[in-house]
Amino acid sequence: MHNPNAYPPDQIEAVYRAIRERRDVRHFVPGPIGQDQLARFIAAAHNGPSVGLMQPWRFLRITDPALRRAIHAEVDAERLRTAAALGERSGEFMRLKVEGILTCGEVLVVGLIDRREDYVFGRRTMPEMDLASAACAIQNFWLAARAEGIGVGWVSLFEPERLRELCAMPPGSQPIAVLCVGHVAEFYPAPMLEMEGWDARHALADIVFENRWGG
Repeated sequence: MHNPNAYPPDQIEAVYRAIRERRDVRHFVPGPIGQDQLARFIAAAHNGPSVGLMQPWRFLRITDPALRRAIHAEVDAERLRTAAALGERSGEFMRLKVEGILTCGEVLVVGLIDRREDYVFGRRTMPEMDLASAACAIQNFWLAARAEGIGVGWVSLFEPERLRELCAMPPGSQPIAVLCVGHVAEFYPAPMLEMEGWDARHALADIVFENRWGG
């Protein structure tokens, strides 16, 4: 049966292709990306869904080289703390490349706004929906970039309060991501952590239930 709301088949496949081929990129080719491109990616993010239309996301473009280096130093310090917390897997973790802050074309810090407690619609029992909304915005950014052949890496290895201070964010706000954005020689054929043997994607049969959890 024809669905008048559906896109043409080639456009549908393009959407699914971007989803399949999106990668968390750590390896970049140095060089700037077009400012019109970056604006399109941020606009795509801003078109993301948000609970109660609170639009909790803010994007901070890092253009100061000294600030970029300071963010990299904070991420590297957290990398060491994370390795210590991993115990027997620490050596395996330290062999992984976990960011590309110094080589990517653009660095963005994504944060949640302050005064989020003022937004109750959809958050009275689940206040974390502000984070869920911002994650949807980042996914939009990611997919738009992938469609245009630009790599994005989401870095979450940092102490939020330290990064908030580095970026002069207001009290009550919360950084949730350092996005590395830039050109790549190629996209990984599979998620990098899967290729490195860190973990594997679960089968659909393991994650889809009916009526009862685990059923």
